[in-house]
Amino acid sequence: MFKTLVKVSAQPLATANSAKNISATHLFFKHSTLLTKSLLTLTALVSSASFAATRWDMATPYVDATHHTQNVIQFAKDVKQATKGELEIVVHSGASLIKHTEIARAVRTQQVTIGEVFIGILGNSDPIYKLDNIPFLATNFEQAKALYAASKSTLEKKLDKDGMMLLYSVPWPPQGIYSKAPIKTIDDLKGGKMRAYSPTLSRLSVLLGATPTTVQTVEIPQAFSTGIIDMMITSPTTGVSSQAWDYLSNYTDVQAWIPKNMVIVNKRAFKRLPKEVQGELLAMADKAEKRGWEMAEKETVEKTKALSDNGITVAKPSAELMSSLKKVGDVMAKEWADEAGAEGKAVLDAYHP
Repeated sequence: MFKTLVKVSAQPLATANSAKNISATHLFFKHSTLLTKSLLTLTALVSSASFAATRWDMATPYVDATHHTQNVIQFAKDVKQATKGELEIVVHSGASLIKHTEIARAVRTQQVTIGEVFIGILGNSDPIYKLDNIPFLATNFEQAKALYAASKSTLEKKLDKDGMMLLYSVPWPPQGIYSKAPIKTIDDLKGGKMRAYSPTLSRLSVLLGATPTTVQTVEIPQAFSTGIIDMMITSPTTGVSSQAWDYLSNYTDVQAWIPKNMVIVNKRAFKRLPKEVQGELLAMADKAEKRGWEMAEKETVEKTKALSDNGITVAKPSAELMSSLKKVGDVMAKEWADEAGAEGKAVLDAYHP
């Protein structure tokens, strides 16, 4: 009887212990699951923090309609995609963030991290920046590429000295003369009020007997309508984007030179990027440079046609005009070489058009 009682009483005891064990096991797994979830959440937060996108504001001087800005916008998209969102470049076009003349300084001082500038606008700081604005030194895209190749290392060295890096450079179409009256000879330029956007163009204006006036791209229509200027030397791209047919009627296609823009970045900001991101940024810059040169060639044809389609008389220059302009170009080339010294001579010696 006693044994039976023991057996009977022992079973509930085992069941109770089992229940406790099951409860403890369930509690253990519950706590383990919560702990695992907490660790996963913490890991995700840490990963998100380490993967947080770096945002760069990019100042550009030209409106969205220009091929330069279109190329920049695509470059920013490419960088974001290639870095899987780790680097985001926010484009502020049309000098909406910083005036064109201040962009390089802003990049140097990290007011913005990255920017696009017309190379010639920096001509007062070093003669190397004036090189591709010298009239008739390079007048087609193959010559422009050769001149860029000859001068690129020197350009990079100058930027590096100021704490900046060159990412890529893209040309404008060849430059022509916009005027209210036809330009047949160099005498037709004398006494004019010419738009100047670089030190080199200011010097050219003086040599042509015109008065140089600094006018940025976005100010062109107003400058013409108020009589501040009555002629300009610029690309078909700028002529179309500023709707030149609203304030003048002649374009003389002298193809004087092929200037370039460059996209520059603050060197310290670049070095703070992870190595993989640096590599993707440089790869996308190479892609943008190649695309930009192709766009410029296509742009030349399309925008010159657009000028004509909108009522501007597009004329080939007379032999007399070209002869006179080339003489002025020779003067400016010699002046540049004298100013640039041995460094400039080395660049010109390396240039094989």
